[in-house]
Amino acid sequence: MAETKTAAYVCTGCGIGAKLDAKQLAKVAKREGKMALVREHPFLCSEEGVASIRADIEGEEAVTHVMLAACSRRMKTEAFHMPDVAMARANLREGVLWMVAEGEEHDEVRQEMADDYVRMGCAELKRLKVPAGSPNRGDARRILVVGGGVSGLTAALESADAGYDVLLVEREAALGGWAARLWKRTPSREPYGEPVPTGMAALIARANQHPHIEVMLNAHVAQTAGAPGRFQVRIERADGSTSEATCGAIVQASGFTTYDIARLPELGGGIHPHVVDQAGFEALARAANGKPITRADGKAVKNVVFIQCAGQRDTSGKHLPYCSGHCCGTSIKQAMYVKDADPEASAMVLYTDLRTPGMGEDFYRSAQDKGITFTKGEARGVEQAAGGARVRLRDLILDEDAVADADLVVLATGQVANAGVDLDEWAATVTEVEKGDAAAAEKKSALAKISVLNLDYRQGPDLPQLRYGFADSHFICFPYETRRTGIYAAGPTRRPMDIGQATEDAAGAAMKAIQAVENAALGRAAHPRSGDLSYPIVRLEGCTQCKRCTVECPFGAIDEDERRFPVFNESRCRRCGTCMGACPVRVISFENYSVDSVGAQIKSVDMPDEDSGKPRILILACENDAYPALDMAALQRRTVSAFVRVIPVRCLGSVNTIWVTDALNGGWDGVMMLGCKKGDDYQCHFVRGSEMAYYRMSKVDDTLKQLGLETERVVNHEVAITDIERLPRLINDYVAQITAIGMSPMKGFA
Repeated sequence: MAETKTAAYVCTGCGIGAKLDAKQLAKVAKREGKMALVREHPFLCSEEGVASIRADIEGEEAVTHVMLAACSRRMKTEAFHMPDVAMARANLREGVLWMVAEGEEHDEVRQEMADDYVRMGCAELKRLKVPAGSPNRGDARRILVVGGGVSGLTAALESADAGYDVLLVEREAALGGWAARLWKRTPSREPYGEPVPTGMAALIARANQHPHIEVMLNAHVAQTAGAPGRFQVRIERADGSTSEATCGAIVQASGFTTYDIARLPELGGGIHPHVVDQAGFEALARAANGKPITRADGKAVKNVVFIQCAGQRDTSGKHLPYCSGHCCGTSIKQAMYVKDADPEASAMVLYTDLRTPGMGEDFYRSAQDKGITFTKGEARGVEQAAGGARVRLRDLILDEDAVADADLVVLATGQVANAGVDLDEWAATVTEVEKGDAAAAEKKSALAKISVLNLDYRQGPDLPQLRYGFADSHFICFPYETRRTGIYAAGPTRRPMDIGQATEDAAGAAMKAIQAVENAALGRAAHPRSGDLSYPIVRLEGCTQCKRCTVECPFGAIDEDERRFPVFNESRCRRCGTCMGACPVRVISFENYSVDSVGAQIKSVDMPDEDSGKPRILILACENDAYPALDMAALQRRTVSAFVRVIPVRCLGSVNTIWVTDALNGGWDGVMMLGCKKGDDYQCHFVRGSEMAYYRMSKVDDTLKQLGLETERVVNHEVAITDIERLPRLINDYVAQITAIGMSPMKGFA
């Protein structure tokens, strides 16, 4: 192992040298930071500047650890990409020069701020190592696609066309899913005038003939174990035979089922023979094949009423609370079937709101031109009538009750995701089974039968589900990502969507699966720290077996051995550090990020005495939203108090309470944590990191009271990356609040 040699480089470009004393910064790095080599440069990110650093690394100096005192760590990442050395960065440009107000009266505090950032950069650097990459690498490049509908077929073909082998598993006896049962589909491109062929026959033929795709019909995934690059999958066929496969990544495209029409008896569902759902009407249209549509009893339909939002957008809690997105377009398409086959026939669409995403109003206006009637109203009931059905409705335009007689009524019932097992229900059932409950054991067996992936994970057999039962996905930041690394949800199993949306969705999921395969082969992290070679390291001799890391990991990356010690699966890990923040004995770390690397920064700051009138506020800022927002605020010259010191953290979930305790004991006057939005509409890149941090920090009040400090000295705030105006104001208001409270009495004991 090469001997560690540290070097600090102070840039004077971008006005840094004009406003800050670079000689003093170099002196701080040398004397207090204990850097072996210190250099100044007028333009560090230039070819000459980068070359000088490279010369020190590759030449006689043999530098192994580099601290750059220049711009934000988010800037000039390509110029300063030096993966063969450990690197820390002191943010002088955005963090000091552009963020502290102009004027001679600010010169002193601005310099103090810069000096501290240099101290912090040096302190962090000495706790860093160059990550070697996960030793548990997987080189399987085959991609498993579960589900053979339009989403699964698209994901399989996109992956195969990119040169990757694909195993496509479908439960049914034929490929195509719901899309193959359609007569036509809604248009996906201009002029949006007519229903168009589905194209499914050609898509299925391509998949069956593709040299990189193996299709398995009448089959399901009986077990999935392992991790990205080395998933071990057992496939079971309907005849009872099984086969094994090793895959690098998984795309779950298990589709949807239609909402049960029998749950809508008030609208005639399951009661009246002349009331069908959209899938039922599509079957009639396929059978007619362009000729006048006939009912099940053979009578040609001359009058059809389409009822929108049947069992959808329901506020009573009885039916689906969400909109399924495609249903308005589908009803317009099906009404066109009626008019195109028989221009004298009548078709009425009864709606409360009409939505045609992606098509503007073109498809709707085309339907109007064909003579289709659109009535804004609410269906109050459907009754059997002579020769057909009668719809009782409230006309919302005329504000009066009305009736509409029809040969056939079509209910737009919506999509219900085939997402597998609800993990909350699964966990509760497993708990009851462990207590010896026989009924629970039967329920567990029944739940296992509906599992899509049958994951061999301690967290349960399927992906977590979102609020309405859709498969987990990071719907704001990373639409295809789930909390199971290397497994990607696509199509209507993820959210309601039509064929056009499902096709785009599946292509995106396939690209992410390919990225996961490539990263796993190199021992690198997946999103959002894609390319990060670090992984969690645990000192088991200090572990208390509290299980907090295994429970709080958002991604199922930690299991337990027979002695209840944590077993880290590095290939599943996203490198968020939530386990590090959860650990009460601080035995979990990363080579390039640890409790010590942040703790050293907190302790390195030059703390003014209690009478100085210069408070010190520690800001722990999420590197994904809060820290970029601060950089952008600085770019717009939105000023922030020079009394704050900002430390970017991978995720607020990685914040260990010892950092807060050390800061308070060390004389810091306040601690502000800036994380992403939590809750059902979370924006946390690591899903639950922000939520975990808020939970942990809710217990800090006791520590503050024990120290005799005000509880207001520690605060949490949710910050979006767009909070460029709000964030500086939030920080300055907090500094004013701390100033009003007064300096920390702990300064005298620091």
